Order: sequence, then C-alpha cells, then structure tokens
Amino acid sequence: MLSSLRHSRAVNDLTEQAASALARARSLAVLTGAGVSKESGIPTFREAQTGLWVQYDPQELATPQAFRHNPKLVWDWYEYRRQLVVEANPNSGHLALVELEQLVPRVVVLTQNVDGLHQAAGSSDVVELHGNLRRSKCFANCRGDPTLIDATALLSESRQASPPRCPHCGGYVRPDVVWFGETLPEAALSRAYQASEECDVMLIVGTSGVVHPAAALPAVAKGAGKTVIEVNPEPSGITSFADLILQGPGGEVLPRLVERVRQAKCTRAVAATRSTS
Repeated sequence: MLSSLRHSRAVNDLTEQAASALARARSLAVLTGAGVSKESGIPTFREAQTGLWVQYDPQELATPQAFRHNPKLVWDWYEYRRQLVVEANPNSGHLALVELEQLVPRVVVLTQNVDGLHQAAGSSDVVELHGNLRRSKCFANCRGDPTLIDATALLSESRQASPPRCPHCGGYVRPDVVWFGETLPEAALSRAYQASEECDVMLIVGTSGVVHPAAALPAVAKGAGKTVIEVNPEPSGITSFADLILQGPGGEVLPRLVERVRQAKCTRAVAATRSTS
C-alpha cells in the first residue's frame, strides 16, 4: 500500500511539473502517433492486416511499385482502412489537445496519423506528416503535387471499377498518403521542423519514436533547449531524453494534464492580480 501511495505521489508530481511547463508556454508543438488513433478503435497498419489481408506483406500494399503492379489490390486495401477511419470518432485525448488551445497561445499538432481525427475534434492547426486517408490524388500528380481528386464523387457518378481514373489525365487515382519509399510532403516537414525549433514545449503522445523523419522532431526540440514531455503507456525511442514522462494512454493522461494546466493558469492569474493590487 505504501508503494502504491508513493507511486501515486510520483505520478501527481510529474503531472504538476508538466502542467507548470505548459502553463508558462507561449508556443506548444504536439507530436502524435498511432497510439492516439488506436484509442479511437483504429488499428495500426499491421493490426489492420486481418482476414483477407493477413496474407499480404506491407510491401505488397503500401508502395508505388505495388500500386503499379496491382492497383486494384492496393486501392481495395486502403478503401478497407478508409472505412475504419470513417466509422471512428475522436477520443478524449484528441479533445484534450483541442482544450489546450484555450490555455496556450499557440498550439500546432504534428501528426503521423492519416485519419483526420485531430481536425474532426476541432484542432485548428494540424500538420499532416504522412498525408490523409480521407483524401485521394492523381497517381501522376498531373496538375501539381498533390493533384487532389474527389474519388467518392467520381466513383458514384461514373460507377467506375476501382481504382477510379483521374478526370484530368486518365491515370489512376491513389490515396493521398505517404507510402514506403516516398518522401514526406516538403511543406509539412519544413513546418514541423520549424515548429519543433520554435516551440517552448514539445508534447509527444502515442508514438514509438522510431519512424523517421518524424522521430527526429523531438530531438530537434531537445537540441534547441525546449522542454520535451512524453505521454505513452510504454517506453519509446524518445523516453531516454524526454524531460518528463507521463506513463499511460493519451486518452487518460491528457484530460488530467489539461485540468492541471487550467488550475496552474488560474493560480498564476490570481498571483499576478495580487502582486499589482
């Protein structure tokens, strides 16, 4: 019982330290990974390989070469995953990050997730590092990168077999996500590095910290002298250099953290009022 009490006190102390850092911050960068989406019931890439899809290697489902070789197979795989995303809702972790926008002047979410749930929750500034599964684009990007196509409307109107054809060039339409072997969108990556360098605090939630180049962003923030806070149920590639580690899923940890930030802001405001009166 004594051990449990000490653990609880340690957790509360870490939460208070993290809340204090966030309450003082003028700019916050939040890096999110698959763990955040998993709490909304969205399986990770490999977890989604069940049933019909268990027999396929990722290289057969998520590379430009695979799409050229078998466009229907790859399109159908992503349609299956798209349906999982459409049926999902933001969880309490997503919503807590939206609340932080009321408490920190500038909040930018840098996400590796492709489900659009941060935007659905209400986050106003989201940088999608790996694209968005809800969008489609011309495989050839015939009118610039990306040449976005409304694939749903295209399929509905023309009743084409999947995948649909680009109305501009006649080539195939593909998901607007980053596949293995492809580079991240230049503008998104540049913005992510800038946010990591300029923030006061970086909050990392639900990522393994091993998928590059996104995994390098916490190190960029740390190297620039910023406070790095990690929220994760398990140790990650970031744990060794994080300043504060709050162990647990984002959906449980973030609401508590946000409430402590709110309390810390109120305390600071009262103290400031007293000092000027």
